[in-house]
Amino acid sequence: MPVPFSLPGGMSAEQFLAEYWQKKPLLIKTAFPAFETPLSPDEIAGMACEEGIESRLILEQGLDKCEPQKWQLMHGPFDEALFAELPENHWALLVQEVHKYVPQLAQLLESFRFIPNWRIDDIMVNYSPVDGSVGPHVDQYDVFLLQGLGRKRWQISTADVSDAAMVAGIELQILAQFEADESWVLEPGDMLYLPPGVAHHGVALDESLAYSIGFRAPAESDLITSFIDYLADERLPVSHYRDPDLTLQQHPGEISAVALQRVREIITNMPVRDEDIARWFGQVVTESKSGDRVEPQLQPLSVTDFVDRFQQGEALWRCELSRFACVDQNTIVLLFVAGQIETLSDTMKAVVYRLCDQRVHVWAEWEVLLRSGDNSALLCRLYNEGHLYFENDQH
Repeated sequence: MPVPFSLPGGMSAEQFLAEYWQKKPLLIKTAFPAFETPLSPDEIAGMACEEGIESRLILEQGLDKCEPQKWQLMHGPFDEALFAELPENHWALLVQEVHKYVPQLAQLLESFRFIPNWRIDDIMVNYSPVDGSVGPHVDQYDVFLLQGLGRKRWQISTADVSDAAMVAGIELQILAQFEADESWVLEPGDMLYLPPGVAHHGVALDESLAYSIGFRAPAESDLITSFIDYLADERLPVSHYRDPDLTLQQHPGEISAVALQRVREIITNMPVRDEDIARWFGQVVTESKSGDRVEPQLQPLSVTDFVDRFQQGEALWRCELSRFACVDQNTIVLLFVAGQIETLSDTMKAVVYRLCDQRVHVWAEWEVLLRSGDNSALLCRLYNEGHLYFENDQH
């Protein structure tokens, strides 16, 4: 299993979180010594041609020679013939969620275990020819930029950025003016950490592959509206606005202060419980952002057959289309898998933690736990539903 990447100067994960996480950038040279990219440029282009895989092509100069356009964005899937029409440089191909399709990249996420799993969003791959770039821009989430092939020059600026600073009239959020504070050249295995709000600009010096490990940072407005929708669906009382103390108003077109106060009380007195927040949030952060769903096993196993197969030595893997998380509520434990919730006895906490902490499971770690019929039944059901799979399955 991968170990945490090498932080500079013997820095601990605790020190990184205390001094750098969401505070300031950090260059991590040889974060992954002897790193070799598991994807080739041709494989990335092939993925960008597939239905169901999110991909984007960003060109510094548009393809329309009659009406040249600065910075053009195209969405996949693409036709293979398009790649033959591209210029030799000044473009970039991006493919999202590549960890779902390449187990080696999914395992790379194990190196970031010091950050809660639910915060990790995906791994995106960026292929760029020489001088390829997506332009100077700002992300509102944390990101680790890992160089996988070739060299890339990264420049950053910590100056404040406003919406007015963006290039107008294009689909992309690219800065019209960018003045760098610092600059580095990253080689394979080097990594740059950037907190939210730091402007950055990466330009390929060679044919380049770079991996972006991005983190979920939902907008507060989205969280609030999502939670209100959850409460309304789950258990808000079906009550209506009432005003038995209504008095005659001088202006019937006016919304009175009394009415506004009554509405305020309705909102502020919503019956919100800690349990509501836990159940809603666990479902939200384990839902697939792209809407992917696992396929159940065509030939489901009985619990006995499942345990027998596991015992034979095959590793059991988590399907990367399914996100796992849990919440300990003392007498019970909530298990969230792909946006679904299950309430389990506190006697199953050890099983739930292991399921949510690890991507790959081996028999030696589960032998004692699977002496319990409840534990065995849970794993077997998750396997039959497609959330787990054996390494030799057709997957």
